[in-house]
Order: sequence, then structure tokens, then C-alpha cells
Amino acid sequence: MKSDRFVTAVVFLVPALTLFTLFVMMPIGEAAWYSLFRWNGFGAPTNHVGLKNFQMLMQMDAFHTALKNTGLIIFFSLIVQLPLGLYLALILSQKFRGVVLWRSLFFLPYILAEVATGLIWKFVYDGRHGLAAGITDALGVDPVYVLADQELAVYAVIVVLVWKFFGFHMMLYIAGLQNIPRDVVESAQIDGASWWQIARRIKIPMIAPVIKLSVFFSILGGLQVFDLVWSLTRGGPVNSSHTVVSFLYDFGIMRMRIGFGSAVGVVLFVVCVGFAFSYRRIFMKED
Repeated sequence: MKSDRFVTAVVFLVPALTLFTLFVMMPIGEAAWYSLFRWNGFGAPTNHVGLKNFQMLMQMDAFHTALKNTGLIIFFSLIVQLPLGLYLALILSQKFRGVVLWRSLFFLPYILAEVATGLIWKFVYDGRHGLAAGITDALGVDPVYVLADQELAVYAVIVVLVWKFFGFHMMLYIAGLQNIPRDVVESAQIDGASWWQIARRIKIPMIAPVIKLSVFFSILGGLQVFDLVWSLTRGGPVNSSHTVVSFLYDFGIMRMRIGFGSAVGVVLFVVCVGFAFSYRRIFMKED
């Protein structure tokens, strides 16, 4: 019996571990190795510079801006995107005519490819030919070029991120709310509890594990934002809207500084893994 279990474990684990090693562990190890070199990606890396890539990274103003923007994205995701998704979930988890249609409409932005979303919103923000131009013309004011403004560009990106992903979190919350026993809610209604009291004292506490998971996805996703930033602003103007990942792509891949880009990747990997393990250990250890 034990031998059969061992054979089964080997049959199923070996292919998975092989793929994990080839496509996850080896690239991580290679990135860590390349980060110690000044290397353009051609030939074997030979110019060993130790930790100078990391030192240079920490001294770059553009990287500090990318860190700040990534923090802003996470902050607004937590205080705007998730509460909005939760509020709509509390409404749309109830049964009424047209509820499926409303759920679909709010979830639709999440289905769109991120590059397509970026191109659509780039037209919306266009101060010369887009929707913004039409609004300013109708109001008779000067055109506003949001994506060309160093102060506004990152907030324009945040608006698109909130619009695109709040529906995903809404659906997570709806799934959690539908698992709440109906008799619990009906008992509260019989006792005279209002809609808000039921939501605050019964529904939200009972979907706490789902909320924790949603926060986890939001923070980890915020650390890895790239497609929308690149399709909207390419990190500009003057590197003012870069995130950590778009900074990596621009300063590492596009400029053929593979060693420096690998250093950025290593920093991002450490942050993501550190956050994932810490969050799970602190907030999700009982879930």
C-alpha cells in the first residue's frame, strides 16, 4: 500500500517539479546571477560588477518615482477599488430583475485585454481628438492633456486600474456572500435589523476570508502593474508614471541593460515573495 502511494506521488510530482524548476527556479537563479554583471544580453556575461547594479538602482530618482507610483496604485486600490467592489457586491448579491445584467456590465472591463483597455482610455484622455477634447470643447475651456502632465499622468493610470479591476473583486465578494446561510440573514431581518446593520454586522464579518484574499490579490497585482502603464504612457512624461515593472522594462530590456534589469527583477521578486509569505502568515494563517 505504501509503495503504491510512493509510486503515485512520484508519477504526479516529478513532472510538476521538473516544469517548476525549468520555468520558475532556473530563471530566478539566472536573474540573480546576471544582476551581478554589467551585461547587454549578447554573449556570456563577463564584466562582473558585484552589487553595483543594486547600488545604482537605489540612487536613481526614476526608481524612487516608480516605487512611489506603485505605492499610490496599491493605496488607491485598497481605499477605492476594494470598497467600491464590496459595496456593489452587497447590492448585486440580492435577487432582483436585471441583476445578472448589472453584474456582467461591471465585470466586463476585467475581461478586456489590458493593452486594449490602455488604448481605449488613451483615446478617452486625448486632449486633441478624444473624449476629453469633446468635453473641453463643449465647455469652452482650453484642452487638457492629462497623459502629458507629470503630476496627473499617474493618477490617470490609477483611474483606469480602478475601473478595470473593481469588477473582479466585486465577483469575489458576491461569491462569498452567496455562501452565507439565508436563515442567518432572515433571522436578522425578523429581528428588525436594517440593510446596513445586516451588511456591517453579519455579511462583511462572514466574508472576512474573501476580503483578505481580495486584499492579497490587490497588493500583489499592484506590485506587478505593467501593461496598462506601458500602453497609456510608456512611463512618461519624463519617467513620472513608471511602476517598478515598467521601470524594469524601460531601463533594463529596452536599453539593453540586462544586468541592471535583472537587479530590478531580483528586488521585485524579494518584495513580492516577502509580502506573500508575511501576509499569509499574519492574516491568513487560520483561513
